[in-house]
Amino acid sequence: QVQLVESGGGSVQAGGSLRLSCAASGYTYSYYCLGWFRQAPGKEREGVAVLYTGGGRTYVADSVKGRFTISQDNAKNTLYLQMNSLKPEDTAMYYCAASSSPLCTWSSYDYWGQGTQVTVSS
Repeated sequence: QVQLVESGGGSVQAGGSLRLSCAASGYTYSYYCLGWFRQAPGKEREGVAVLYTGGGRTYVADSVKGRFTISQDNAKNTLYLQMNSLKPEDTAMYYCAASSSPLCTWSSYDYWGQGTQVTVSS
């Protein structure tokens, strides 16, 4: 089992920045990738960024490329999402997740945090 706890959400004006954190505990060696997802009201959940634990390679969705950065602190078992130049359309509940499958597709994540709300005002 892996437990994930997000923090760092809040309200910010457009153009501002936030850093989300996701503290992992439990069998943290059992997952192949960590990801950030978001879901806005009335919209489908969207994969935002992925970090592959096997080598540190990262992937960021086109919708946030150049503005969001995913990283981790291994010593703290913490995943981060640095969000810069925020836009109102970034408003959503943000979740971190872990995948025990080496495929690491958007649908393979089986451990989820409770989410943290990000609200961007214009």
